[in-house]
Amino acid sequence: MTVAAILPSRNEPSTIAAVTAAVDTALTDTALTDTVLTGCPGGAVVVHADSSDAPDTAARFAATGTRAAKVPLTGLPRGKGAQILAAAHHLDTHPSGRDVAAVVIADTDTRNPDPGVYRALLDRVAGGAALAIADYPRFWDEANLTNHLARPLIAAATGIDVPQPLAGDLAISRAALAAVRRAARALPPELGACVDGYGIDAFLLLRAAACGPVATVRIDTPKQHAGSFPHLPDIYHQAVPVLLHLTAATTPRLPQQQPPARYRAADRDIEPGRLRSMLSTLEHLSEGLDGYDESAWPLPVADAWHDVTSGTPAPDAARRLWPHCTRHVRDWLTSGQHATTSTRADQLAAAHARLHNAVLTSAGARR
Repeated sequence: MTVAAILPSRNEPSTIAAVTAAVDTALTDTALTDTVLTGCPGGAVVVHADSSDAPDTAARFAATGTRAAKVPLTGLPRGKGAQILAAAHHLDTHPSGRDVAAVVIADTDTRNPDPGVYRALLDRVAGGAALAIADYPRFWDEANLTNHLARPLIAAATGIDVPQPLAGDLAISRAALAAVRRAARALPPELGACVDGYGIDAFLLLRAAACGPVATVRIDTPKQHAGSFPHLPDIYHQAVPVLLHLTAATTPRLPQQQPPARYRAADRDIEPGRLRSMLSTLEHLSEGLDGYDESAWPLPVADAWHDVTSGTPAPDAARRLWPHCTRHVRDWLTSGQHATTSTRADQLAAAHARLHNAVLTSAGARR
């Protein structure tokens, strides 16, 4: 199987070389490739999709030795999704990508990247998955959008329970990636803009799931990468409209004899000053919330989903949900600092089950 990698980056000179080398090791494993790798078209290829403000990230990519062919795409429009889609377009239109059957997409802010993870993702696609995605534990104060909204909503609406649905490390089949590109071109402008940004992660998963099986690769240690909290507003307002739009197009069904969802919320201490800053930020972001106590989390998520199924545009529903989400994250951080690891995991699993029941119940019946 001839394989490729897409490395979207923005201002990551300290980590791009290590990620490039780790991905190259995975791509050029002879168990995965069916050609002699000479750096020529037809072998493995690494596409660097960069939108950095300075040239040092691209320079360090260029200076990293690889067995796979390297393709630098620089000066791209800013936006994770736009960069990934530009790289996918390159694979479709240039000889370096014409024989590629599977593509790894990797976060380029990862510290200590493991080639075995990327190789395992490719193995799952080689085995028939449309998409394979990393499943690593997250520290309890991270993954707020994933654990409290994205994972339980996707599971409730589609029956697909992926522990890290917004993970930046995944592999996707060429056919599924082509389907993603076609679907992206058909989106209305506001949702298209979301997919050009952080909404790409949910879009890749849910569109690929329509093409074939989704597999996960379990990893036992938390991922070491740049924190996402400073970008929470952007991530939310780009990812959640996509989540609501795509999940609202499905018909929820009660899972048959499935065990309760298990969450891995890895423990760590947070420096008090950092926690105070996070709580203050969230308090500001949740201003303007009315009736919070009347609809405890995660019922506002179910309300937003039902609104979209009834015709409300997904971006509008996401904007109304936003203050509920930020207030919930503030409550989680406030109480979570005193909770045990198992208690946090149990609380996430219980909210997961409540959201599934709420999605299966009409909004009016819950009043």
